[in-house]
Order: sequence, then structure tokens, then C-alpha cells
Amino acid sequence: MARRRLRHKLMLGLALVAGSVGAIVAGAGYGIYAYYSSTKSIDKKLYELGLANQIIESLNSLDQSDQLEPALYLQRVTECSAQLKDFKTVNDRTVAGGHDPDGGAMESGLTATLSAQLKTLEGAVNKAAATQIGRETSPGPLRQQKEVRDAHAEARRTAENLRHAIIDDIQTTGRSSNAAIQQSIWWVGLFFVWAVALVLTMLYYFRAWMFAPIREIQAGVQRVHGGNFAQPIALASGDELQELADEFNAMVARLHAVYADLARQVNERSRQLVRSERMVSVGFLAAGVAHEINNPLASILFCSEALERRLQEVLGALAAHSNGALPAEAEVLTRYLKMIQQEALRCKDITQKLLDFSRTGVRRKEPADLTGLVRGVLEVARHLPSSRGKAVQFEPSGYIVAPVNAQDLKSVILNLVVNALDSMDDGGRLSITLTAAGGYAELVFADTGCGTSPDVLQNIFEPFYTKSRTGKGTGLGLFISHQIVDQHGGTITAASSGPGTGSTFTVRIPLQLAAGEAESQADPDESPNVLAFPGGNREAA
Repeated sequence: MARRRLRHKLMLGLALVAGSVGAIVAGAGYGIYAYYSSTKSIDKKLYELGLANQIIESLNSLDQSDQLEPALYLQRVTECSAQLKDFKTVNDRTVAGGHDPDGGAMESGLTATLSAQLKTLEGAVNKAAATQIGRETSPGPLRQQKEVRDAHAEARRTAENLRHAIIDDIQTTGRSSNAAIQQSIWWVGLFFVWAVALVLTMLYYFRAWMFAPIREIQAGVQRVHGGNFAQPIALASGDELQELADEFNAMVARLHAVYADLARQVNERSRQLVRSERMVSVGFLAAGVAHEINNPLASILFCSEALERRLQEVLGALAAHSNGALPAEAEVLTRYLKMIQQEALRCKDITQKLLDFSRTGVRRKEPADLTGLVRGVLEVARHLPSSRGKAVQFEPSGYIVAPVNAQDLKSVILNLVVNALDSMDDGGRLSITLTAAGGYAELVFADTGCGTSPDVLQNIFEPFYTKSRTGKGTGLGLFISHQIVDQHGGTITAASSGPGTGSTFTVRIPLQLAAGEAESQADPDESPNVLAFPGGNREAA
């Protein structure tokens, strides 16, 4: 479904409000126009009414004098005709302006009738005046002449009808104006109610469309400001605000991932720093006391070997004098002397490893075939007792060459292989893959062994930390392997889904020397660094 854009919602609301306001304005304008038009029409009709009244007054003045001379009578009739002509001119303008309710039909007919009647009255007056010429006695007042009197009465009635017609027009105009104003009031009232309802409705929807989403976005920003990245902004408005919330959620997710990665890096760097500090302490300790420890150990070993030889001589003499019977303590003494020798050799091996590793310096790195290195290590490992009954599969993706110290990297590979073999029972399987991607050679060791718990994974590369199920580890194998890989500019990581699910170790080695490292190869330190540890130390087990 297409999203309803916020601008479309706002434009719809604006159009409805503008339409409502326009309807109200139109209704009010219609009422004002009707009032103005009716007022103007009434003004013109009142002016016409004044002219009609003048005509009536002029006609009425013909009855006010009994001795009115024919010439003066005709003059007043002519004045009435002139007034009637003025009225007709004004009425024509009123009709032309659209201010006459009936279009001037009544006034036009009455004006024509009155004009004809005035001409009839003028003819009657002329006839009466001609009749009086030559008579010695006056036949009476001119207005009492039958023809004059009848024509005058007709003209006056028509003038009265003209006045009544104008009054009717005024009343009709007033009624029309009132009806139009009433209609305008109803129109304005109806759309005012509609506008109020529309505004209330729009306030409700604007609250759902804008106010609530903005408040939710503000709350989400405040949560992020407070360090809460787990609660995203939930909007379903289907507009730009939802897109903004989605983009903000994506940004927060990326920021959270960056923070988590930074925290992981800080934690890893802190652990590396702790490991380095421990190794420095161990190095100083090993360098300071190795000889002091090795000398007593050598004495213990020498004395135990001498005691063993003397014991064998004594036991041989006793056997000769007692016909082959030996004391019961002879076997115990022999076993204890062997144990003293083994533990002394083990202590010497530990101090030698620490002493060798404490020797720092630039190690020569030369291009080496990693596939050949792994195959060489596997050839050695297959003769170990821990490899019996277990399958090892190596799958290289091709010929991969990287600048490494071959002896050091062999130690790392052998340590991981031996640890994997020690962690598996008969029938176990170790899969090794070698690939190249992103400027790194990647070695992955995946076994089906005993697996590792999360708390062990956190400390697996710490010195002297061991969870070997054989109980023979020193806790230095993976620590030294980590240091070797780190000196190569690479990384080594361990992963496991839990106990009983196997473990996976990933070693990444750069395919190119770091900038400036090539110059340091000019005077390399060729002293031995680390020995292989075929005895194994399974930190992950």
C-alpha cells in the first residue's frame, strides 16, 4: 500500500480549511452584495418615486384654480410631459443598471399610457380654448369642461398607478433583499458549523499524524541520549515521520553496533595489555631467575639419576645374595626417582619456554607457502599418540604465499592441531581450511571435540590459564600462539557453541608486510623464539 505522505495530509487539511473559509466568505459576500444591490435599487426607486410625485403634484395643481387660462393650463401640461420624460430617462438608466425588479415593464407601460393621456389632455384643452373664442359669455372654468375633466382624471389615475408600481418595486426589492440576506446567514452559519467541526477533526488527526509521532521521536532521542539503544522508535504513520523514525532506528542500530565493536576492541586491547604486562613480568622473572632455578633443577636431576644408578647397583647386589628376592620398597623407590626426574625436566622445560619467549626482537619474515607449512605440520602430528583413531582433513583453496616466520607459524599450527586432537575422542574429526580474502590468509581449525564454555573463551589466551582435560598443559601454548600471530600483524580468535559442540580457531595472517616493516628486516634477530609443544595445551577443552 502506498504511503500517505505528510505533505499530502497537510495539503488536504489546508484545502479543506481554505474551502470552508472560501464558502463562508462567499456566503457573507453574497449577503453583502444582495444588501448593497437592494439598497442601490431602493435608492433609485425612491428617486423615481420623487419624480412620480412631482408629476402627480403637477397634475393636481391643474385643479387648484377655477380661472386658469388655457395658455397657462397648456404650459403646466407641457411641464408634466417634461417631468414624465425625465422620469422615463431615469427609469431607463435604472433598468439598464439592473436595479428594477421587473425590468421596467410596469413603468414603461404606464409611462407610455400617461404620455398619450397628456397629449389627449393637451388636445382637449386646445379644443376647449378654440370653442371659447368668439363667445361673449364664458362657458365656465376650463377644468370643468367634460373632455378636459375626463382626460385630466385619466392622466391622474395613470400617474397614481405609476407611483403604486414604483412602491411595489421598492417592496419587491426589499423582500428579495431580505430573502437573500436570510439565505446568506443560513449559508454562513452552516459552513461556520462545518468549519468548526472540520477544525476539531483536523486537530484530532494532526495529533495522530504529527504531535504523537514527534513526541515519540523526541522520546526516542532522549532514550538514546540516556544510553538506551535497545528500544527503537515504533511509528506506523506511513509518512515522512515514519521514514525519519526508521532511518533514526537504523542509525541507532549502526551506532550501537559501533559502540559494541568499540567496547569489544577496548576489552580486547585491555586484555592484550594485561597479557603483555603479564608477559613482561614473566619475562623479567624468567630472565632473572631462570639460571638460578635451572641450577637447582640440574642438581636435582643429576642427583636423582645418580641415586637411580646407585639404587640399581644395590638392588642388583641384594638380588644376588637373596636368590632374586627384592624388598617391597624397591619398586616404590624406583618409581619416585623417575617421577623426580620427570618433574625436574618439566620445570626446566617451562623455564626454558619463558626464557626463550622473553627474548624480544624483529623476527625475519619471508614469503612462505602456507599450504606446505600446514602439510608439514600435519605430517609430524600424525605420528603423535593423540592422533590415533581421529581424522584430520586439510582443504586449501589454492597456492597462498604470505610473509611469515615459518618456524613461529609452524609452532602455532602444531599447537592448535595438538590441542584439537587432545580435545576429541576416538572417531573425532578435525577440518582445516585455508583461504585468502581481504588481504589476509585465513586458517580455520574446526574440531568435533569437547567444546568450550563462554567463561573459558574469555580467558583462553591468558598466560598460565589451562582447562586441558589431559591435565598436562602449562597454560602457555595458546598465549604464545596469540603473541606470535600478533607479531605477524594478524589475529587469532576462538569460538564455540558450548561444551560438547566442538571448537573453532581462526588465524588470519596479512598477505603483505606492513608499511615500514620491510626496513626492519635488514638486521633481523635470528635467535630462536619458540619451540613446538607436541605435548599440547588445550585451553579450549
